[in-house]
Amino acid sequence: MSGESPIFTQTYDLLHFLLPLAGQFPRTHRSGMARRMPEVAFELQRLLLRAAKRPDSGPELLREADAALAELRILARLARDLQLLSFAQYEEISRRSAEIGRLLGGWLRRIDTLSRAPAPG
Repeated sequence: MSGESPIFTQTYDLLHFLLPLAGQFPRTHRSGMARRMPEVAFELQRLLLRAAKRPDSGPELLREADAALAELRILARLARDLQLLSFAQYEEISRRSAEIGRLLGGWLRRIDTLSRAPAPG
């Protein structure tokens, strides 16, 4: 993973942390929370990768990624409120998602700045 942008490393690390946790959820939550949290995290990763590969549609994809990150945060909070996650696990997910949010916000600001820059000539 060396040489990649930090946002991709952070997203991978979040997935690596989430997947084993979701597998430990009680059976009553496996078809809901245990399935949905990793799905949203994978969607976040997919949107970020697509935005990197398709700069022309980057801003739109990054806004979708931001919405996926917001959904993941809500799911983590709900999982904590349902006592599916310990406080330490919730805190770790929150820390990782906050870092991804900072990186995503920086990426969006950079694209907005570049799109407003005057054309050379």
